[in-house]
Amino acid sequence: MGRKILIVGGVAGGASAAARLRRLDETTEIVMLEKGEYISFANCGLPYYIGGEIKEKSALTLQTPQSFHARFNIDVRTSSEAVAIDRVHKTVSVKDKKTGRIYTENYDKLILSMGAEPMRPPVDGFELERVFTLRTIPDTYRIKAYIEERTPKSAVIIGGGYIGVEMAENLKKSGLDVTLIEMTEQVIAPLDYDMASDVHRHMEENGVKLLLNHTVRSIQIKKGKLAVTVNNGELLCDMAVLAVGVRPETKIAGEAGLALSSRGAVIVDAFMRTNDKDIYAIGDCAETEDFVTGEKTLIPLAGPANKQGRIAADHICGEKNSYTGTQGSAILKVFDMTAAATGMNEKTAKRMGIPYEKSFTYSASHAGYYPGAANMSVKVLFHPQTGKLLGAQLVGYEGVDKRCDVLATAIRAGMTVEDLTRLELCYAPPYSSAKDPVNMAGFVAENILRGKVKNIHWHDIPELPRDGSVQLVDVRNELEYAGGHIGGFINIPLDSLRGRLGELDKRKKVYVTCQIGLRGYIAARILMQNGFETYNLSGGYRLYQSIFGTDGPPPFTKAIETQAPEIAEQNGGRTITLDTCGMACPKPMEKLVSVLNEAENGETVLFRTTDRTLAQNLENDRVSAGSRVDKAQNDKGIYTVWLKKEEDGKKDERYKKGE
Repeated sequence: MGRKILIVGGVAGGASAAARLRRLDETTEIVMLEKGEYISFANCGLPYYIGGEIKEKSALTLQTPQSFHARFNIDVRTSSEAVAIDRVHKTVSVKDKKTGRIYTENYDKLILSMGAEPMRPPVDGFELERVFTLRTIPDTYRIKAYIEERTPKSAVIIGGGYIGVEMAENLKKSGLDVTLIEMTEQVIAPLDYDMASDVHRHMEENGVKLLLNHTVRSIQIKKGKLAVTVNNGELLCDMAVLAVGVRPETKIAGEAGLALSSRGAVIVDAFMRTNDKDIYAIGDCAETEDFVTGEKTLIPLAGPANKQGRIAADHICGEKNSYTGTQGSAILKVFDMTAAATGMNEKTAKRMGIPYEKSFTYSASHAGYYPGAANMSVKVLFHPQTGKLLGAQLVGYEGVDKRCDVLATAIRAGMTVEDLTRLELCYAPPYSSAKDPVNMAGFVAENILRGKVKNIHWHDIPELPRDGSVQLVDVRNELEYAGGHIGGFINIPLDSLRGRLGELDKRKKVYVTCQIGLRGYIAARILMQNGFETYNLSGGYRLYQSIFGTDGPPPFTKAIETQAPEIAEQNGGRTITLDTCGMACPKPMEKLVSVLNEAENGETVLFRTTDRTLAQNLENDRVSAGSRVDKAQNDKGIYTVWLKKEEDGKKDERYKKGE
């Protein structure tokens, strides 16, 4: 008789292992047990079915038991739960969940792909009927049915990970008032706080209320509502979704004597083999190695689970293939925004004591002169001596995915930031710039690595003395500075700097900033070559403001279908449209002031820009040349501001021709 391979779990890893086994061996008997009713389903797509982005139920199931059997000749048994493993006799006890019957199934090789289960902390009320979790297709149907049948008006999401953020978006799109509660200072843990700050603001712009640094104490029913008690109060809602993370589902593995980690995951080797040579574990139930740090960890992602299934199947069939670790490449849609990360983040580096340097860049998704370019933030971590790339995080609107994929590949290949400068990536104006955002990240990091510039970071700024012992210089133009600046920084515009070096003292350190870091770098090079010890604020005022905020920004509402002629009629005058999207600072400001100076009383300037900081600062009358903001909106990183000229003849002379 031929051998028999038993697979416990039929979603990502289990289905991949089964298909690979059949492709390598046509004669082996393969039995796949799945305790749920569905196999090979798209669990990453579940929130989007709830929100209506995915219209059909059938789209969630990539394979059915029937189609999988027809294609791969595999005995697929759904509603079949493995309840015990007998390693001595090499059998698995199986419970038929429809009949309650328990039977045994023998194996020559066993693959465990049981996944993970949603965590339910011991908090009163988490077991209530209207407190949902989302992990399976039946979970999805329950939530969808509740929304359609009970028409709830409000929801609380508990947990700010991927599922929590995705559910917040999709429930909001379903018409609910949504509050997300997260016990830490930020959502999306793979991002660092400085990169998550833009995500926070974007979620709030889209109507999601965020309660960060809050812990849920209990949930009770009061007057037909769920009463969610947090640190400093109580929220009433119609439904709640518990999304505080998952834990490996390894009960039967532990009971069978398989080695488990401190976090309950099955310990495996590079071939996904457990301490029993005939049993393998893959996916969310298995411990893996962090590709960058070498640390044993848990990274519950579909991509690694599928690859691990392939590795286990290869090893069983005698193929020479091993798993080299997971680097945690992940991406998330947040309304119109995209957030992505790969490799090590700063929190991990600090926790493990790994030396690193970091840089921030802001680049357009494609050539600025081609319509539709939107900015993205790029943060890279690299070794301070070798320049080896350790991690990357990106937040933006267009093109984030492909840049993060390039950086993920670079990390896997062991490349340095200097290698990034030499990458020859596809370029045409609709798709990128001649210097791609990945190249730009490499250029900036290379300058740091080679000592061409010394950086300080946003978290250093509050500690800088304001007593005159150091010199704090903002090298943006006068109007940019007037629109908002860091306290204690004086203004010396970059183009005036060479002629004003005498105003600075070479005996004192100089800290410079600009809008995004580029002009600050140029200023630092000028100052360093003139004998000043100089430091540039990485990410500039743009990053500083995204973290520390600003006073009185215009409210960026969801994009609406309002046309310029209608705006003109409403405001009683003509509308002047000025589109500066993709232009580098300070050009958008210069052009706007010029147009505002020429505008007549009662006229409206419809101003478009990809510079968020500029758009927010327009509410300041010192910038807007006698105009006021009527409305502002953000549509996929294109900021549109309607400014109505109110003071006829008031001009701003700070941008003169040729300055």
